[in-house]
Amino acid sequence: MSVLDEILDANRAYAAEFGARSELALPPARGFTILTCMDARLDPAKYAGLAEGDAHVIRNAGGRASDDAIRSLVISYKLLGTREFFVIHHTDCGMEFFTDEVMSGLLAQSLETAELGPDGFRDVGEGPGSSAGADVDWLTISDRTQAVVDDVVRIRNSPLVPGRIPVHGFLYDVRTGRLIEVDAATDAGRATD
Repeated sequence: MSVLDEILDANRAYAAEFGARSELALPPARGFTILTCMDARLDPAKYAGLAEGDAHVIRNAGGRASDDAIRSLVISYKLLGTREFFVIHHTDCGMEFFTDEVMSGLLAQSLETAELGPDGFRDVGEGPGSSAGADVDWLTISDRTQAVVDDVVRIRNSPLVPGRIPVHGFLYDVRTGRLIEVDAATDAGRATD
């Protein structure tokens, strides 16, 4: 069942009261970017106090500093003037519940949606699957705090990111709504010039 009609109805209501939003500038007004997870429980606008036009928000599975995330960060500062980056992972992330091997194995069995049980994900679909999943680095997470540090370090060490941009590292707690600073990540991401 599609949610298409619900989305279109919501958009009509939103557009009817769009008003002054049409005047928002292209660069983000508050001059920063958040890299975070696509998890539906995370609402960066709410947990970071954002209004439309305030900041760039880049989302992917796990909030990882993938090549594409770094591409977006570079565009954010180089062309749109952001001056600060935030890497925000979270507790109870789905990326902690499997490995690259598990994902490629599930995809090799079938392309149907897998099921999460007490022992991890298992395939409940029928083939055919695809072996192409073995060629992907799924950027899974075995240690959530270390993953924040690793992603901040990857951004900080990118030859395309100037040292003047601080890169902060946080975990969002899905049970409390609080942001918890990962000191080692923020230390690693300090501006260098």
